[in-house]
Amino acid sequence: MSAFRELLALTMVFAGSFFLLVGSVGILRLPDIFCRTHATSKNDTLGILLAVGGLAVFEGFTLTSLKLVTALVFVALAYPIGSHVLVNAAARFHWRRQPGGAPRRETGENP
Repeated sequence: MSAFRELLALTMVFAGSFFLLVGSVGILRLPDIFCRTHATSKNDTLGILLAVGGLAVFEGFTLTSLKLVTALVFVALAYPIGSHVLVNAAARFHWRRQPGGAPRRETGENP
């Protein structure tokens, strides 16, 4: 295995791990479901694509790397669609952020 391919694979896996960590911090730090979903869908999709792509580069041209690339295609399609559906459901049921930080459902009545 060439040193360049190993270095590229290692860089991709570490970059993917970084984006996954940043997405996890976004879940804890951001205020409402819309911001949290945005942070996790973007960062987790990119993080998984980089990490699994790095594994595919490390593996080379084999049947295993073909399976990894197939998984990448499904992740690239499923994560954004799933987060879009989640945000649409939250918007449909009028979920908003309370001043205390807990989500509540808007009913149209004044508290």
